Amino acid sequence: MREPTVVGTESNGGSVGSIAQSPPPQALLERLKDYGQEDAFALWDELSPDERDHLVKDIERLDLPRVDRIIRCSLRSQGLPVAAIEPVPERSVSTVEERTMDERERWWKMGLKAISDGKLAVLLLSGGQGTRLGSSDPKGCVNIGLPSGKSLFQLQAERILCVQRLAAQVTSEGGGSGSAAIHWYIMTSPFTDDATRKYFEGHKYFGLESDQVTFFQQGTIPCVSKDGRFIMETPYKVAKAPDGNGGVYSALKSSKLLEDMATRGIKYIDCYGVDNALVRVADPTFLGYFIDKGVSAGAKVVRKAYPQEKVGVFVRRGKGGPLTVVEYSELDPSLASAINQETGRLRFCWSNVCLHMFTLDFLNQVANGLEKDSVLVMLSFSYMQC
Repeated sequence: MREPTVVGTESNGGSVGSIAQSPPPQALLERLKDYGQEDAFALWDELSPDERDHLVKDIERLDLPRVDRIIRCSLRSQGLPVAAIEPVPERSVSTVEERTMDERERWWKMGLKAISDGKLAVLLLSGGQGTRLGSSDPKGCVNIGLPSGKSLFQLQAERILCVQRLAAQVTSEGGGSGSAAIHWYIMTSPFTDDATRKYFEGHKYFGLESDQVTFFQQGTIPCVSKDGRFIMETPYKVAKAPDGNGGVYSALKSSKLLEDMATRGIKYIDCYGVDNALVRVADPTFLGYFIDKGVSAGAKVVRKAYPQEKVGVFVRRGKGGPLTVVEYSELDPSLASAINQETGRLRFCWSNVCLHMFTLDFLNQVANGLEKDSVLVMLSFSYMQC
């Protein structure tokens, strides 16, 4: 490491003053070297004392071992052959046209009963800004051009209110007394959290009770170059970005919201993305179906419209392997256009539209698995087409 430099200036009286350039904190520099990130201090000598302090605190807030594991895993995966994939088995899919009226009625009532008993929570993934809509506001706040002028947040809040009323009505008709509110967990990001909270407060939570809405932030992760080095937003700040929808698992755990759900008696979580004006929030039929099948994770899917449609699709990784999603950019064109001769549909036709149902046990399993850096194999998925 370079020795501190001393700059001398001679005054008229012949005395010499000095300005010492203090080095970065040795222990922190050594930690960065361990992970190959010492370049974060490359411009240290050009920083003011306040900027140096900001940079040190910024790096100290990083979970360097976790970030390093993520970077190394990503770099190792580059160039590796993609595991063989198979279509989702037909038995794992329940399509609209196959459902009988009796089944729909049974699932509807089963779902409403669980909602009335307070067993369902709604989990909204809402960390993004409406940049593609021409706004820096959170997506849920943006006017999307409906005749009513309602935002996505308002549409979804009103649907929760509607389902609550339906659940209370069905319960009272059956002689029951349950009429629990549906708790709404809303994941924001550091870029949308404050604006989202103020928007809900300004609109009086769209008729919901303020204590049935919980906001929490997803995490951020450093931006890195292709060789895994930190990208600096400024000479004294590491560039960071929200850790994506997948960050919901660790965010729920770190915010202790999984414990909060358990305390409230919640067993099922309806999870969806904010940018969906058609979403059936807290859909009783989907919930009843999910409970009836006894699975731990499920998803509503839609049939892929054409081979080149830019949507990820559900697949099975290897023969008898776990079900997962392959993004359209990762799917070989020949596989994307392959036809199932028995059904006449695309072999890989069930697209992921971010509409999921989870058990609380499943979310705990995923969160704990990530914490231990283990690989979670999801064996009990069931899929439903909407």
